[in-house]
Amino acid sequence: MKRLRNKTFLLLFTIISLFTFILLLIFNVLTYSREKEKILTNLNRISSAHNSFDLVLNRPILLDSIAYVVTYDINRNIISVINYTDKEVDKDKLVKLARIIIKENKEVKVGNLYFNNYSYLNNQNSIIIIDNSESKKIVRSSFVQSFIIFVLSLVIILYISAVLTKWLVKPVIDSFEKQKDFICDASHELKTPLAVILANAEMLESEPNEKKWLNNIKSESERMSKLVTDLLELSRMENNSTKMYFKDENISKIILKTVLTFESLIYENNLKIDYDIKEDLKLKCDAERIKQLLTILIDNAIKHSYKNSTLRVNLYKEKDNIILEVINRGDEIPKSERTKIFERFYKADKSRNRNDNRYGLGLAIATNIVNSHNGKISVDCKSGYTTFTVNFKTN
Repeated sequence: MKRLRNKTFLLLFTIISLFTFILLLIFNVLTYSREKEKILTNLNRISSAHNSFDLVLNRPILLDSIAYVVTYDINRNIISVINYTDKEVDKDKLVKLARIIIKENKEVKVGNLYFNNYSYLNNQNSIIIIDNSESKKIVRSSFVQSFIIFVLSLVIILYISAVLTKWLVKPVIDSFEKQKDFICDASHELKTPLAVILANAEMLESEPNEKKWLNNIKSESERMSKLVTDLLELSRMENNSTKMYFKDENISKIILKTVLTFESLIYENNLKIDYDIKEDLKLKCDAERIKQLLTILIDNAIKHSYKNSTLRVNLYKEKDNIILEVINRGDEIPKSERTKIFERFYKADKSRNRNDNRYGLGLAIATNIVNSHNGKISVDCKSGYTTFTVNFKTN
């Protein structure tokens, strides 16, 4: 579990951090591209304006960048330095820069906006130079801000990843704990009957005419068989390896027949049964699984009913739904456990379930049967009555 938790945390942290990094990277790329495009636009504007203005007048152009023009003759000798802004200019510095540009013999170059101070456009006999200071300030500021945001985001991402990890891993941990508890309980339940069988087998050797030893062996074997059968049944259902045969059935007859088979068992448990089953309700289903579903619900109701109370089974149609209800009077199921009782391995009262040879599998099997019929199962408790409701859609 610790490895799973660590891997989940690392995966979440990496994904969210990478996503944040990419967003900030895109923001910086867009900022850089915007500043670069601005510089190229200004270079072209100045080039066009320079060719149309009288150089002697030396008129400024409204720009959002600091720009200059250096002219030179055919022999590459500097003729003049023209300032198209209202800023002071170090002409010697510009002349030196112009000579380097002439030597490079490159038409246009936008310098690295993070480090280079100038960008230029080299026309015939003139070099347009733009000061990168403002753009450099913007892209650097954008980078620093992004870095700070990313560092702060990592702290937030750490917290978010921890919370999400806890939330995501919780169902797995819960399932693992339930299975661990179940294995412990099942091992105990199997160990006990095996010990009884061995003891009775030894007694049978010494007293071969005593049938009670055989009866004990048979009883304990049946107990183990039920546990193993339930385990295999649930495993097949969850792996979708159980074949089901769906066809149009008269579910009313299936339910009535199943209820009647329980009359003697209900009587033996000092209970009564009442039923209201609407006739000739049709449903496309697996008849054997519907019988198994109702058997589980009635068996569950018998074990949790007060003595001398009445157990009730209802089957009716409501719009496009067929509703099956099993109602018993007994201790109410706490609200916190009403969804958990349908989970595999869950047992609300461990001590009582162990004594009754119950393993927390019945309602999990019932849930799988209902799900395979695209239905819904739920439980509700009111005024001392517990109602299990199964909703089948007829369309």
